[in-house]
Amino acid sequence: QAYSGTPPEEKEKIIWVRFENADLNDTSRNMEFHEIHSTGNEPPLLLMIGYSDGMQVWSIPISGEAQELFSVRHGPVRAARILPAPQISAQKCDNFAEKRPLLGVCKSIGSSGTSPPYCCVDLYSLRTGEMVKSIQFKTPIYDLHCNKRILVVVLQEKIAAFDSCTFTKKFFVTSCYPCPGPNMNPIALGSRWLAYAENKLIRCHQSRGGACGDNIQSYTATVISAAKTIKTGLTMVGKVVTQLTGTLPSGATEEEILAHSNIRRSPLVPGIITIIDTETVAEGQVLVSEDSDSDGIVAHFPAHEKPICCMAFNPSGMLLVTTDTLGHDFHVFQILTHPWSSSQSAVHHLYTLHRGETEAKVQDISFSHDCRWVVVSTLRGTSHVFPINPYGGQPCVRTHMSPRVVNRMSRFQKSAGLEEIEQELTSKQGGRCSPVPGLSSSPSGSPLHGKLNSQDTYNNFTNNNPGNPRLLPLPSLTVVLPLAQIKQPMTLGTITKRTGPYLFGAGCFSIKAPCKSKPAPQISPSKSVGGEFCVAAVFGSSRSWFANNPGLKREKDQSKQFVVESLYIISCYGSLVEHVLEPRPLSTAPKISDDTPLEMMTCPRASWTLVRTPQWNELQPPFNANHPLLLAADAVQYYQYLLAGLVPPGSPGPITRHESYDSLASDHSGQEDEEWLSQVEIVTHTGPHRRLWMGPQFQFKTIHPSGQTTVISSSSSVLQSHGPSDTPQPLLDFDTDDLDLNSLRIQPVRSEPVSMPGSSRPVSDRRGVSTVIDATS
Repeated sequence: QAYSGTPPEEKEKIIWVRFENADLNDTSRNMEFHEIHSTGNEPPLLLMIGYSDGMQVWSIPISGEAQELFSVRHGPVRAARILPAPQISAQKCDNFAEKRPLLGVCKSIGSSGTSPPYCCVDLYSLRTGEMVKSIQFKTPIYDLHCNKRILVVVLQEKIAAFDSCTFTKKFFVTSCYPCPGPNMNPIALGSRWLAYAENKLIRCHQSRGGACGDNIQSYTATVISAAKTIKTGLTMVGKVVTQLTGTLPSGATEEEILAHSNIRRSPLVPGIITIIDTETVAEGQVLVSEDSDSDGIVAHFPAHEKPICCMAFNPSGMLLVTTDTLGHDFHVFQILTHPWSSSQSAVHHLYTLHRGETEAKVQDISFSHDCRWVVVSTLRGTSHVFPINPYGGQPCVRTHMSPRVVNRMSRFQKSAGLEEIEQELTSKQGGRCSPVPGLSSSPSGSPLHGKLNSQDTYNNFTNNNPGNPRLLPLPSLTVVLPLAQIKQPMTLGTITKRTGPYLFGAGCFSIKAPCKSKPAPQISPSKSVGGEFCVAAVFGSSRSWFANNPGLKREKDQSKQFVVESLYIISCYGSLVEHVLEPRPLSTAPKISDDTPLEMMTCPRASWTLVRTPQWNELQPPFNANHPLLLAADAVQYYQYLLAGLVPPGSPGPITRHESYDSLASDHSGQEDEEWLSQVEIVTHTGPHRRLWMGPQFQFKTIHPSGQTTVISSSSSVLQSHGPSDTPQPLLDFDTDDLDLNSLRIQPVRSEPVSMPGSSRPVSDRRGVSTVIDATS
């Protein structure tokens, strides 16, 4: 039944939304998504919605039909996570294997009922429905993070990490910088590294590099800064006047009291980030100080001048995106570790993503799977789409118009020897002087980057070898503007199906601004404090094809027709919208080449209405064995046992590691072997950057056959011979049947460049008698 404009009172208020990564969509550990055993399936989108009363979990598979996996009403939930199956070994077993999958929840009323609100983490089994563990704290919990190694509980200015197999405390951090919000203590958890905001900069642990000066303040930013300065001055004058008139008691204000207390305790430095390795860090308290060693500390560097607001690792864990409380610029860092200490590590500031001049707090950061696109969502409800490269450099047509990631340098740049030219110019002058955009050396004017010296240049560029990337020169900083800014509308028009995709027609709503064609609802659905909107974004394969042709079967390569994956954005109104992103060369460019800048067209393609109503039935555990979350947990656990060389539960006999591959497949081992061999890529050697025939010292002439003989022009540089007086020899006629190159007695000598059109050097200046081209070059 189609409906439009349902009363807002019937929808429950949404507090937070988030896309979750769990066993259900784990492409690396879930055998269903492995390429060899693929059946055309792709991982579903896993979506969690937190209401003012309870929470809900949705799955949107590639078919586009949304499926509700979990729904409960037990009071407000601040944070929730579906814990992935832990990584096990012969020495480390999972104590909760029979209870998984587990759901970690931080509710207002804990399991004990006597503790303060939001001060305990309860772990529930979705298989049995019982609570298997409760972790109590004295202070409120702000967020939960987890991976296959640890469960991280985020408190105010503190972080506590627990082992994912036993949930015993592994380490804790007490030196976090207090952020004003919305994330009271922002952290980023990758597959192994944990990044958090440190409250001090310790010089002995500081890594090389870090944030560079942006130097991109525009006229608008200057005007805004001047207005703020005037406002601050007027405010101070007003406070002095009120104190003199006696309306305000003379003395220090709250800010001054707080500042004095901080100075008395120890001055806190904002914008510092510490990255620790959760595997090698020592148990107990993690303390970064002058007296502590650097065990487990991967990097320690300044990222911003203001307090950190939000940060996130990319899927590989090598890139870190950070934002500050102003929200003008977002920084992208590449982390290059050193096995000795964090002071030997390097942090390359690859990009500054410039959002704008107005203040906005970031609430969500998401990468595409190939790390060429990053989406940053603010509390204003806008999602900004930026193009980046995992290795840095200016995004252009060559890097982002291909469905695959391209190398840092094109074949032309390699063969033309542009790196050698750039090396010579850099070593002579220093700084940014390369004639090739995107290949310049270290950014000039940065106080954190030392000057380039000849020894580092020698180490980095000898024999066309990039050398040690932790040494100078550091890569250049690139400023990138958003190609698209997408804001979710308040209403989506007529929804034809409750959980199915709804296709948008032309002009359904504007992307740049909220829809204003309909009056605003009387009760604003899930507006946060201060008019802030919670949104979350994620990249995924397109699901709108199903709504177009529900009877057709999805082809395997249908999702590869787009250069960029679709962008899914869930808003605080409970509407999930799929946006199709189409990058293209800049339309105003006079000529399209590999270095042409990009522009992007965005189009909403489909929508799902997922908000819960008060009449909605709850869906609570225990669940059946065929529940998608339980099936995924079983598959990942089985795979983890095989990787560890252990016997999976319920297995008929011991399975060795060598037999683990065939045990997951069918009995047709021959077919599997053939399938595996077809995907093996054999590389016997690496070819040179520049082939011999690509250089300018050779010319190619057309050979005209004449009967049984081949005539080679005397002006050809291939077989041209000179006598003692350097006079050209007559035409050479060779019989192609009796041609014997050995009888020519051509001695291999070093080839000299011949005169090219426009060159002042005569041909007769060449030394030597002849030139030989090796056929195998």
